[in-house]
Amino acid sequence: MKSQVNRDEVRRRIHTRIRKRVKGTAERPRLAVFRSLNHIYAQVIDDRTGHTLASASSAEKSSTVKSGGNIDAAKAVGALVAERAKAAGVASVVFDRGGFLYHGRVKALADAAREGGLQF
Repeated sequence: MKSQVNRDEVRRRIHTRIRKRVKGTAERPRLAVFRSLNHIYAQVIDDRTGHTLASASSAEKSSTVKSGGNIDAAKAVGALVAERAKAAGVASVVFDRGGFLYHGRVKALADAAREGGLQF
């Protein structure tokens, strides 16, 4: 009999497989995305030093978005993380979708970050 595997376990396996190939450096840090049911989070991470250079989320109190679980919130977070990354001196990043499909909110965040000036 097969064991039950839930969606989160599947996503974590995919994320582990992706992380074997995607590494962030000081010149080209990793833009990591995490989405929950109600919010979306983005971080620009230098994996060599283990430091987060910039971050943004829909859960921030300064966020003007009412709901964090929709595409509008993802676009706002993408633009905000791009602005903060540029302020930190980051121009180019490696995109880490975190095991999520490149569709919907994840794609909207990536497109907004590109429009904000980050190069993937």
